[in-house]
Amino acid sequence: MSPRELAVLLTLLAEARELTNAELFSVAGVTLDGAPRRRLNDMGLVVSEKVGRALVHELTEEGVQWCARELTGPRPAKSGSFGGALYAVLAGLHRHLDDSGRQLTDIFQPDVPGQILRKYAELTKGKPDQIRIADLRNDLPHIPPEDFTRAMTALADRDGVHVRAEADRKTLTEDDHAAAVVLGGTARHLLTVEAGR
Repeated sequence: MSPRELAVLLTLLAEARELTNAELFSVAGVTLDGAPRRRLNDMGLVVSEKVGRALVHELTEEGVQWCARELTGPRPAKSGSFGGALYAVLAGLHRHLDDSGRQLTDIFQPDVPGQILRKYAELTKGKPDQIRIADLRNDLPHIPPEDFTRAMTALADRDGVHVRAEADRKTLTEDDHAAAVVLGGTARHLLTVEAGR
């Protein structure tokens, strides 16, 4: 297994969701294409599918099992200090799972608030601009509505995150009404995140 392939597998495990190459690169500085993609697909560890113009990758059950076995694997030769540190962390994770009787999939769950904040930063090009919650929902269709609402509620409690109602209700579309997050009995339609949050 090459370092690149290993990085992809562990990133897909940690993110616990489908990732495009752009998202893989944003999260871990790696992409999956060409021979490495074909190899992981052929091994049955990753399923890759073209969605629009993007290639989307998802860890299979066999991929999860491969990652679980890797927790007890030796540090790869020439992996350097970062590789050594990574395998020390994996070994510690294995000890925790053994002691607690838990599975890898109990530990790694999708970071929905993080996905929302990354999409916000992408849509606003890193500026603290106000955007419609409907636009966020439309751009994150893989997130179930109840998970999206739960994450937005959690984000609203963070300093520098503002989830507001649209003052001019005449401008609201059906999309805005459907995507609204209700906080304190009030439907909220807009999100602003202060710079550096």
